[in-house]
Amino acid sequence: MAKQESTQQLLQDKDFQEISRQKNQISIVLTLCEMVLFFGFIALIAFNKPFLATKISGAITIGIPIAVGVIILSWVLTGIYVNWANKKYDVMVARLRERIGG
Repeated sequence: MAKQESTQQLLQDKDFQEISRQKNQISIVLTLCEMVLFFGFIALIAFNKPFLATKISGAITIGIPIAVGVIILSWVLTGIYVNWANKKYDVMVARLRERIGG
């Protein structure tokens, strides 16, 4: 029973709620960015193939650098989250653990 009470106390803790809010906020923003990026590219493939087939140089079409850009931007978005988690989230969780004795 004591574990359930401590869980309820943790869930009602202002610092825990702030950590959860911030994590949810950055996760939602980055997920939406990734979805727009990915599904935008898929929509471009589905609805504007002639644009993607436009030759840039030799056999290279404009679709190739756009696809590479989608991959690189996905890595960048992942890097943004990892950087945030390492610099802010982990610090906030460590502080909360010290305070509650976890």
